[in-house]
Amino acid sequence: MNKNYFSSGYFVKVAWRNLTHNKTSSFINISGLTIGIACVLMIVIYIQNEWSYDKFHRDTKRIFQVALSGNIGGQEFQAGNTPPPVGNALVSNFPEFESYTRFYKARDIVVRYGPDDTNEKFFTEKNILGVDSNFLQFFDFKMLEGDPASALLKPGSVVITADISKKYFGNEHTVGKTILMNEDKKPFTVTGVLKNIPSQSSIEFDFLLPMVEFPMVKRFSWSWVWQQMICFVKLRDHVNLNAAAIQSLEAKFPAMVRVQAASAFNRIGKPFDEFVKNGGRWDLHLLPLKDLHLYSAGIVIPWMNHISNIKYVYIFGSIALFIILLACVNFMNLSTAQSTKRSKEVGIRKVSGSTRGQLINQFMTEAFLFSFLSSLLAVVLVLVLLKPFSDMAGESIHIDSAFTPMVWIALLALTILIGLLAGSYPAFYLTSFNPITVLKGKGISRSGIGALLIRNSLVIFQFTISTILIIGTLVVFKQLNYFQNATMGLNKENVLVITNSNRLNTSEETFRQTLSNIPGVSNASITSSIPTGNLFGDSYVPDQQGEPSVAKDINLQSFIVDYDFVPTLKIEILKGRNFSKEFSDSGSVILNQESAKQIGWKDPIGQRIQYPGGNKEWYTVIGIAKDFNVQSLQTIISPFALFHVSSRSYDIGTSFMLVRLEPDHLNNTLKTIESTWKQFAPGEPFDYNFMDAAFDALYRSEQRMGKVFFIFTVLSLFIACFGLFGLSAYVAERRIKEIGVRKVLGASIQSIVTLISSDFLKLTFVAAFIAFPIAWWSMNKWLEDFAYRVDIGWNIFLFAGLGALLIALMTVSFQAIKAAVTNPVKSLRTD
Repeated sequence: MNKNYFSSGYFVKVAWRNLTHNKTSSFINISGLTIGIACVLMIVIYIQNEWSYDKFHRDTKRIFQVALSGNIGGQEFQAGNTPPPVGNALVSNFPEFESYTRFYKARDIVVRYGPDDTNEKFFTEKNILGVDSNFLQFFDFKMLEGDPASALLKPGSVVITADISKKYFGNEHTVGKTILMNEDKKPFTVTGVLKNIPSQSSIEFDFLLPMVEFPMVKRFSWSWVWQQMICFVKLRDHVNLNAAAIQSLEAKFPAMVRVQAASAFNRIGKPFDEFVKNGGRWDLHLLPLKDLHLYSAGIVIPWMNHISNIKYVYIFGSIALFIILLACVNFMNLSTAQSTKRSKEVGIRKVSGSTRGQLINQFMTEAFLFSFLSSLLAVVLVLVLLKPFSDMAGESIHIDSAFTPMVWIALLALTILIGLLAGSYPAFYLTSFNPITVLKGKGISRSGIGALLIRNSLVIFQFTISTILIIGTLVVFKQLNYFQNATMGLNKENVLVITNSNRLNTSEETFRQTLSNIPGVSNASITSSIPTGNLFGDSYVPDQQGEPSVAKDINLQSFIVDYDFVPTLKIEILKGRNFSKEFSDSGSVILNQESAKQIGWKDPIGQRIQYPGGNKEWYTVIGIAKDFNVQSLQTIISPFALFHVSSRSYDIGTSFMLVRLEPDHLNNTLKTIESTWKQFAPGEPFDYNFMDAAFDALYRSEQRMGKVFFIFTVLSLFIACFGLFGLSAYVAERRIKEIGVRKVLGASIQSIVTLISSDFLKLTFVAAFIAFPIAWWSMNKWLEDFAYRVDIGWNIFLFAGLGALLIALMTVSFQAIKAAVTNPVKSLRTD
């Protein structure tokens, strides 16, 4: 035989001929592999995007965010926001640190630009940071105009991004332009323009102002308890960066904090040694910037962009593996199922002198051809679907940055791996037959038992994975539904939040009263903050009153509110009363149930708490409110207090207006409120949102995960059904004569459909019982992240099992019915 007869070109030619000759099985194989590879590619791109956060900074490995963990009154916390002196204290006391920089998140500010009031542009800007002068040297945000070393040195300077430059100035040269900020329209000179901040940056902003522009920071520069700063430190080049070395460095921090924070704690009436003696803790930690995005679960890090969780990377990575295995299983199943047809081909080739190695090469060439074609189609599919996928995943992934060398290497490796994985078993299985036995029509049936067991095992594997994904999707959406409908201790529906009411200054109360009289408005209230917003927390000392079991101190988060806050949000007062105009409530406080529980008074009404700093004010408890959530249901309800606006307990420089609207004619009422705003504050933007939408936004990452989970579940079922469709077609074809005989003997269509379908349905039952415990364990691990969670009831497993069974039945029944209605005369005449 010609030695070139089995050349690589010949293998490809035969593989292509088999591909085009068996159109149905080829379509099923290529479709399954294409979808599988496309899914894997998109997940690889997603994971690459997650891993790339903050890696664009040159010194990423040496940069750490300073975090603070502590215990106040038995209440543990972990936070990424720290007091103002922390950075300087670390750099001054430890030679390992090279430098530090900080930022302060400003409240929303109205920014204006224009030659006169008539042509003035003005917008409410939310992403404004006050930063130290070395901020642009510490990090590597690229500048298009200006000098990073000097841009933030002078008061009245501002650095903006390219998008903001275009928004206000169009295509004009920007540096040197003047914009106006705040209610007093203070002028700021643009000293630099930055390239737009990369979407893979944990730090996100539109404007940078010098820290000196925020008097609040200077006012609390002494404080070790005012946690309103984000601080980063940079370690020197020679410092060891492994985990053990970092832990060793952190072990030195407590002694430094004890010295540095002593005067600040004394100033607030809480000596540090006494604080520690009573069980208090105030510890600093270092969070690597390179790990910040994925490894900060459990740490509250405000004002940072898209803090995620490494769990989601593992989850989606596992889904990618399962989906590609499903696609490969389809290929292997269909190949072994067609063993009768291909075995005669193998027998003839062996008799003609082909060696087993040459035949293995032939089958592997076919597998690689399928894999190569599928990879090409998958790339096209990814190009089409990448934008909607990235939107759904909540990430900004662009095509030009998605297909990096790593992704192309992953695609090449995937193509080779699929070729090997999908082609190896059919190749070695089909070439193992004895040619004489095969050509006599024997042997295949004997060895078919083993092949049948393997095919059945692979079908069980497919539907096990699919059932797990169905259960996972159901649990995710059940938890999301719980978030949206849970009783939170307050009524968030139809509550309009006006986010900038402090701009009304002295007219704020008059505006509130005017809104209260608008038809369609039930209540209106002024508050220092809002649920889902930033929380102010401070330490207070409960009055012991001869009760030794009462807590020595407690950390309270709080709002400063007016008389109408409680009725506006429909918060229930369980004991005592609400703030009332009939009383002087400047020294009054309303606590939630958790506060009263942790303090430990027998009867909290009439008891007092003291703020140990300042003038050591006492506040009398006048009411106990039913616990209400002001944060995500991922966190437990913490001790919370409401102070009356007349108390002047503290001032954080912001206020909001909450307006409860009647559900009828919402749009008309909203228009009336907006026109009223324009009468009170002409030239000020009317900024608002709805409280229920703000709560929903807290679960955006879970919502995205639910959508992605759902899409990949559908795709996994699609791939599994593709394979099941091909197998059922093959089984129906092999049993066509048996079906003909049964019909001649009087069998009904229903009995024939049951005959063909029953074997496959048994496999889905087995798959369900394997999937149930795996899904239960994995979804319970996911639910551990939530303080308030749903139970995984038996109904979810029943629904998932029946769903998988129904899908399998629909898939198989098509081929079964087609075979059952075939004319038996025709099938019996066929040889």
